[in-house]
Amino acid sequence: MLGVTRVLISITDRQRLSSIQKGLREKMAGTEFLWIVNVAVAIVGFWLFGEFLIRVITSAAKRAGLLTGQIRLIKEWIWLLIALLAVGVVVHIIGLASQFTILTISGIIALAFSLALQTTLSNVISGILLLLDNTLRVNDLVEFSAFKGQVVKIGLRSTWIKTGEGNIVITSNNSIVNGPLTNITAAARLQKEL
Repeated sequence: MLGVTRVLISITDRQRLSSIQKGLREKMAGTEFLWIVNVAVAIVGFWLFGEFLIRVITSAAKRAGLLTGQIRLIKEWIWLLIALLAVGVVVHIIGLASQFTILTISGIIALAFSLALQTTLSNVISGILLLLDNTLRVNDLVEFSAFKGQVVKIGLRSTWIKTGEGNIVITSNNSIVNGPLTNITAAARLQKEL
């Protein structure tokens, strides 16, 4: 009799264990399915956002008169950033990284980009300040460094000055903002602002 009860207990334990295993398998299958759905939704969402962002920026770049090569470069950089963000989100959804890890890595990447682009960003900010301050306009006669000439183009990164000999001097906006600049033709305009 004792042997029969042990066999019955062992059979019920196996059945209980197999039902627990089935439940775990169902939960695992459910979470795997949710992972797949979440990853698919994240990828499609990032793709749609990237397409929208590229269309908006491309139309703005065409209106601004950028060259085709420049527009293509902007598109590639946007897709690279979208892909990096998507990979970070997918890694988080799968559970391979925590939010803290993703934030730490993104902070390190942002720091590396800012250090790499430090001079470019400085020139862009200086270009914006030049345009906002109204100290320099196209067709102004200026004297800068050892050059004297007429301003032909003011860009975000650089300014083009045509010298009396017909040469074009391209100088960074940062050096114009920091260096001594004499604007010969804008004296009356700048006096009014003082």
